[in-house]
Amino acid sequence: MSAGAGRPEEFAPRLRARQPLVGYWIACDNPVGTERVAGLGYDYIGVDGQHGVMHQPGWQAAMMAVDARQRAAGLIRVPSVDPVAIGTALDSGARGVVVPMVGDARDAAVAVAACRHWPEGTRSLSGPVRAELRMGSVPAELDAAAVCIAMVETADALENLEAICATPGLDAVYVGPADLSVALGARYFGDPAVKDDLAAALERIAATAEAAGIACGIHCLDGASAAERLREGFTFATVSSDITHLQQAAAGHLAAARG
Repeated sequence: MSAGAGRPEEFAPRLRARQPLVGYWIACDNPVGTERVAGLGYDYIGVDGQHGVMHQPGWQAAMMAVDARQRAAGLIRVPSVDPVAIGTALDSGARGVVVPMVGDARDAAVAVAACRHWPEGTRSLSGPVRAELRMGSVPAELDAAAVCIAMVETADALENLEAICATPGLDAVYVGPADLSVALGARYFGDPAVKDDLAAALERIAATAEAAGIACGIHCLDGASAAERLREGFTFATVSSDITHLQQAAAGHLAAARG
């Protein structure tokens, strides 16, 4: 179980050391709400730039909201393995990127390079942007502060799992259980027909990441599920999302009000 949130600047070394971390997911473009959640004690706040309603203009506001509380590290899930999007997310002040639909080691290497400056990578040293305020302007220091996390959620990723985890410079892999379930033949997320196959795949992913010496995370439906995944060998776990909890809370109050 997580021992409690550290300072944001401790996030990258803690992730790389495979310490247990708990995060929260933001899908709404609502900086005020994000700021509230960021002060609760989560180790990181993941902002969804792929499936959420937040697009690039909102990324910087979200990172500013997270940084305002100085408790959690801000991460951005970018839309794809696109060096431009990755650079934009990091320039916005994210302390790491979650890269979706990584299919093989080449995809992972492109993502890693986009997070690192020359000679290790292709990231541009951008000068007076938000990242400079929190992480400085020295390339090596910026590189040390930013984590690169590749999602494992496709059939290709499972086939190439060992090579992905062995990608030099990759800090972590992260399971998207919905897409992974579909890749295993599920008709919908939670389909009992793939329950055993999904469990086996999750065990393999966690073990492969551990053997490679990198962190391994997973998205969870609730806090209890996150605690269970951490006990199973995952090193970081993300809890649900703001939009899910907003709907659940509103529905619960409506039911109570109507008796």
